[in-house]
Parts: sequence; structure tokens; C-alpha cells
Amino acid sequence: MKHGSPTLQVDGRGLRVAIVAASWHTTVMDGLIDGARRGLADAGVESVELVRVPGAFELAVACSRLAASHDAVVALGVVIRGGTPHFDYICQAATMGLTDVSVRTGVPVGFGVLTCDDDRQALDRAGLEGSSEDKGHEAATAAVATAVTLRDLQA
Repeated sequence: MKHGSPTLQVDGRGLRVAIVAASWHTTVMDGLIDGARRGLADAGVESVELVRVPGAFELAVACSRLAASHDAVVALGVVIRGGTPHFDYICQAATMGLTDVSVRTGVPVGFGVLTCDDDRQALDRAGLEGSSEDKGHEAATAAVATAVTLRDLQA
């Protein structure tokens, strides 16, 4: 756990959650997906659907579709900086698209999109053995915690 990050204990029993994961960088993505699954299991979420999309750009449209039938969605992806502005465009599009999905639908979107300068940074955040962070777990836990908060606000 990174210094300053919250410790969230959340009861997500009965929630339906979708994980939407990009396909680039298989090792990193496998770690993020495993972390998200662990986070959901830790929260007691039993209804989990995994959907794969090509890349980070496609996360928002899939999350938008799944928001109609789920209490929360978890978006997972990784974008590694290269030598062109492509990194900036994809990171901005993914961030704005996922924010729009959450605000427009009222369904929490756990943001597990790594935006890294190099492969080492991505591996260090992927929740793999030896990683210092588990961003898949964090994104899933945040999505469930927000879904529970929103449910409680309606009660």
C-alpha cells in the first residue's frame, strides 16, 4: 500500500460488478485483473463479469454499455509513454470517457488505467509478485465503496 492511500473495508455483498480490461501488455493486465478480482472477493462481491476490449481507448464505450446492468464497473488498462503524442491523446480520452460514463449513468467506475513512462512503472503498479502497488485491487475496492455509498444515499 502506498503512503497516504486509504484502507477501505467495504461490504459489497449483493452487488453486480463488471471488470472491463484492455488487452495490451498481457503481463500487466493479468496482474490488474487478478488484483481487481481479489478486491471484489475481499468485499464479498460474488457477481463479477469480465469483458475484454482491445485497448484503453475502448474502455469507456464498454463501461457505458455495462453500467446499465451493473452496480459498478472497474476499468483496467495501461498506456506506456512513447515518442509521439499518442500517449497524451489516449490517456486524456480514457480519463474523460470514463468520467463521463460515471457521471452520466450514476454508476461508479473504478479507474484502474495505468499511465506510465515505462514498462517498469507499469509492472510496479500491477499487483504482481514484487510490485509495490496493486492498482487493480484499489480500483475495484473504490468502485464497490462508491456503489455502497450511493446505495446508502438512496435509502
